[in-house]
Amino acid sequence: MSKDPAKAARPVNEEIIDPNGLDLFRLTMMVITASICGGIFSLAGDMAAGGANTGAVIISWLICFAGVFALMMVFNGLSQARPDLTGGIYAYAAAGFGEYVGFNSAWGYWISACLSNVSFALLLFSALGYFFPAFGAGNNVLSIVCASIFLWVLTALVLRGVKEAAGINTIVTLAKLVPLGLFVLSIILLGKFDMAIFMDNFWGEPAGPDFGTQVVSTMIALVWVFTGIEGAVVISGRAKYVRDVGRSTALGFSAVFVLYFIISMLSLGVMPRAEMAQLATPSMAGILEHAIGPVGAAIVNLGVILSLVGAMLGYVIIASETPFEAARQGSFPLAFAKTNKAGAPIVTVLVSSSITQLFLILSAVASSTYQFFYTCAVNTILIPYVCSAAYYMVIGWKKEHLDSPHAPSVRTARIFGTLGFIYTLFLVWSTGLQGVMITTILFAPAIAVYAIGERDRGKPVLPRTSDKVIAIIVVILAIASLYLHFSGISPIV
Repeated sequence: MSKDPAKAARPVNEEIIDPNGLDLFRLTMMVITASICGGIFSLAGDMAAGGANTGAVIISWLICFAGVFALMMVFNGLSQARPDLTGGIYAYAAAGFGEYVGFNSAWGYWISACLSNVSFALLLFSALGYFFPAFGAGNNVLSIVCASIFLWVLTALVLRGVKEAAGINTIVTLAKLVPLGLFVLSIILLGKFDMAIFMDNFWGEPAGPDFGTQVVSTMIALVWVFTGIEGAVVISGRAKYVRDVGRSTALGFSAVFVLYFIISMLSLGVMPRAEMAQLATPSMAGILEHAIGPVGAAIVNLGVILSLVGAMLGYVIIASETPFEAARQGSFPLAFAKTNKAGAPIVTVLVSSSITQLFLILSAVASSTYQFFYTCAVNTILIPYVCSAAYYMVIGWKKEHLDSPHAPSVRTARIFGTLGFIYTLFLVWSTGLQGVMITTILFAPAIAVYAIGERDRGKPVLPRTSDKVIAIIVVILAIASLYLHFSGISPIV
């Protein structure tokens, strides 16, 4: 049988992954909605609570821009150099460092997505608490019951088909940008930005934390608001064209960064840092209420609700895709690769939502906050970030997979791979002891799941010495972390 000449001549980046897949616009909306979740609505207050003042915030933004831009270029470059790896986060780590490291990368991203949805649910019902006081701070019994019902409604929606759910997600994304735009316009057009307050906030109180500590304290909050920038890469197997994966990542990053920076700077010119640090979550509501009255808080809380409805839907999709692709490509248990008649990964959707449900229940028992769960989400996602950046750096310095016409140049891969790797290592360092404790405790159970997947395929478990060493270190650190926590020496919460 002769090949289609048009198809044979088509460049790799023009190849069609799925004729009925997601186009550039929908992929970009997935990136934006995965990034613009609840974080931006609480960012100013979280940074202020960490002791950061205007000067430290600006320096942090510069570091963040360089780091996240490099990370975005990592995912963009990898999608061009290895368009065959549609598993994204999992596939890059596995290709570079073996199946077990790839599995852990997928596990970290998966658990991070589940934890993210818990933090979204807590913030969602905290925002609803502004209109309906019975929800309180968003983590009481009523909030958890309602959040659980909503989670399973979204789960049922995703089970009807990922493409249809992504279409609804696009509508929600466009809707939630309106309150953010109103925040910016209200501050600017009504003249509520006070340069005197902005300058008073600049260097901070004499007795406050030192400048370096202020900068480091903002890192987790800034990483959190950009988590999701790799959303198009994660669902690259659902894209229509290979080329759109990298393009949507770049477009989404640019739009999100500009919006975030403007909102962050405007917030610092409305009220003193010390007052901002005391605001309830979401802090943007308190800032706009201070500027224009109660209607401001209502606008922001409405924006939070719209944002988080879309975010929770997006992350039900993202949480299911990573273990699904990992199972298809030979790492997670075979059952995770099953789909229903609509083509949705039924097992991973149900298991992911069940894990999210478990964390929701734990949040009520432990009275855990939105900030705690997003810290956990950041800690676990740093593993796949580090692995992806390291792999891009490796192929750059080894000059591998960079010879196709659409692949990035060797120089580009080396520069952004190295910068991305350094930045992600800096983030791991900035999480401190608590970050290590959380990460190892959440990763230790993964060894059992990995073993099931390998035995499903008749493969040896932890065949390489390096894999065994990694597993032993994780278990030892997890046991030590649990001991430190329950002995009260270094509590996690």
